[in-house]
Amino acid sequence: MSLATWVNRHYSEKGPAKWLAFLLELVAASVLFLLMLTTCLDVAGRYLFNNPVPGATELTRLGLALMVFAAMPVITWRAGHIVVDLLDRVLGKKVVKALGLVSALMISSSMYFLAVRIFELGERSLRRGVVTEFLGLPSGYIVQYIAIMSWLTAAGVITLGVYRILFISHK
Repeated sequence: MSLATWVNRHYSEKGPAKWLAFLLELVAASVLFLLMLTTCLDVAGRYLFNNPVPGATELTRLGLALMVFAAMPVITWRAGHIVVDLLDRVLGKKVVKALGLVSALMISSSMYFLAVRIFELGERSLRRGVVTEFLGLPSGYIVQYIAIMSWLTAAGVITLGVYRILFISHK
């Protein structure tokens, strides 16, 4: 079975979004595997050989940022977040749709402007030559990656939110 066939069978998204979701999940899964491997090697090295993996804690921090922010746009697009719908039956369909639209606009605009600020901080870190404490890796690239994934999440919130509100009827 080819990769395209497998992706088409397992991903419900349409067009480029399908391949973007696959790529982001591949990044998240790969980083998770590397985190597991790093942790196992660090623990084994520490307790069996009295020689831990240098920078394992720092690699774990960076890996967690990569993994979480790679998964965030996909989870958002698939509406995988926790939703509390206590008042949906009381308020009625039109009010719930209006509140959903307001919510999507607020969340997406917040994510967008937050990402702008995060990207600026990443640029500043790169200009100043800020590096991680132990391994000396430039931290600005990770910060800018977080901003880019936040922009993708904002795009996912607004497109999915508006689509669901306007085109999918509530129960």
